[in-house]
Amino acid sequence: MGTLFGLEAEPITPHAFLYPLAVWVVMAIVAVANGVFRETVLISRVGEYAGHAVSTALLVAAILLVSFGYFLWTPVEYATVELLLVGTLWTVLTVGFEFVVGYAEGTPVSVTLGQYNVLAGQVWIAVPITLLASPLLFGWLLSQ
Repeated sequence: MGTLFGLEAEPITPHAFLYPLAVWVVMAIVAVANGVFRETVLISRVGEYAGHAVSTALLVAAILLVSFGYFLWTPVEYATVELLLVGTLWTVLTVGFEFVVGYAEGTPVSVTLGQYNVLAGQVWIAVPITLLASPLLFGWLLSQ
């Protein structure tokens, strides 16, 4: 293998992404269930903003739990670059899913983008950050 910035390049094995793809489907189902819970229970009890904040925190916790469980269970030994790619895959799929669903519902792109505006008090950005970081965090921690 060659080097990149003085570091030995790690091989990337395409089959190492099949399990994480299935794990993402599980997380997507959990996210949809979380959204239903937010809309049917949380918002009516605590209000719109608090409902979104609590729902986001619950989803972040669920992502961390699912990710921890996967990396605890998986027989796959991931290289660091593969863990980064798994996080990128989960993040891109999630953000893409959000924009596709928004488009299908007729939500303007500006509204979907507005969910990422932390300066306006939006907390949703915690979800893609968690998706991006959790494979590296747990994949590395649990391989020690």
